[in-house]
Amino acid sequence: MEINRLIRCIVVDDEHPAVRLLSVYIKKTPGLELVLQTTSASQAMEAIKGGAADLVLLDILMPQMTGIEIMQSLKNNQTKVILTTAYPEYALDGYQYDVIDYLLKPITFERFLVGIAKARQRIGPWQQCAGHVLLKTEYKIQKTDFSTILYIEGLGDYLIFYLKTGKLLTLERMKNMEQILPDECFVRIHKSYIVNISKIDYFEKGKIVIAGQYLPVGETFKNVVKLKLGW
Repeated sequence: MEINRLIRCIVVDDEHPAVRLLSVYIKKTPGLELVLQTTSASQAMEAIKGGAADLVLLDILMPQMTGIEIMQSLKNNQTKVILTTAYPEYALDGYQYDVIDYLLKPITFERFLVGIAKARQRIGPWQQCAGHVLLKTEYKIQKTDFSTILYIEGLGDYLIFYLKTGKLLTLERMKNMEQILPDECFVRIHKSYIVNISKIDYFEKGKIVIAGQYLPVGETFKNVVKLKLGW
């Protein structure tokens, strides 16, 4: 398995409850690493300029230095920003600095994950698996790289592999495929679905979203999914 480094995150907010909430969200989200949680704008600035983070969740209105002022000083820095605030009127100012998203307080976990999905598109996936599986199609045996698989749907004795380039139908049972695929890269979320963990965009209301498709998480699989994905 080839693992890309995690998306390193900093949370900056002058209110301790807001810092704690976003820190909890980061810790329970696969592919994220919390490197700093602080109410000090100057401490955050020092860490960002030192290259400690890929992503900053940044409050706009802070007494020491505003989020806008921080972004102005980081114009040439590669660190990406998600703004957090209770004031929607500042949204336009934020987007002038090419922020990834604008989260309006109170921030729900579902809305947070939407922002993180956007961040992953800009920063990169959190994990990729090296290797392949051999699939029997109607006329041939096809080598399929793990990295090209989005998710798998079971239809009786057949499986549909949803790939980056299209679909592939193979005569195989879900249980057998679950044993073949590396469990550090794939997880079964439903009696009819196995997903590539690195392709997950976000979670929303008991469903996993991959490439715009909402896939249900079955009741009997919820505990395994939560444990494995930190959901």
